[in-house]
Amino acid sequence: MSEFKVASRYAKSLIDLAQEQGNLEAVKRDMEQFVATLRANSELQAVLKNPIIKQDKKQNILDALFGSKIHQSIVAFFHIMVRKGRSGILYATAREFIREYNEVKGIVHATVVSASKLSSINLDALQKTIASEINADVVLQNTVDPSLIGGFVVKVGDKQIDASINGKLNKLKRYFETQAVG
Repeated sequence: MSEFKVASRYAKSLIDLAQEQGNLEAVKRDMEQFVATLRANSELQAVLKNPIIKQDKKQNILDALFGSKIHQSIVAFFHIMVRKGRSGILYATAREFIREYNEVKGIVHATVVSASKLSSINLDALQKTIASEINADVVLQNTVDPSLIGGFVVKVGDKQIDASINGKLNKLKRYFETQAVG
């Protein structure tokens, strides 16, 4: 079975447990903290994935780093995964947990890339427009790319809307190239 499927199953079971215990929000916050820590520390990821390092050593490392900082159900969950030899997919499981949490809550992440930083008023208006179009809560992130010249590019999932000047110039260029050939 693929790493993704295994991580997804573990994440789903943790979501079910957190919902059953009524602490889904706290577990989600702690899983975000765990993901951020592992993303910033590739050495820790390497230790967790290394089959030569003994399970009790990995458990001790996780306990020392997270034992008192995250919800005890997560600590217990990590212990189970380590005991089952699944410490190598803890990071993937935590990321999958956050993805499934967003799915359960109906939250969609979107990105707007603009030539210059958008004002909070424009971001709020764009966020509300996207939310009404897709009928979901939207978390919108703004990144800046001066090469767009003007306008913006919105990405929601696998969909993209290019309303940038650079995008329009590229379309015009492709049009003239096809007209010159024909």
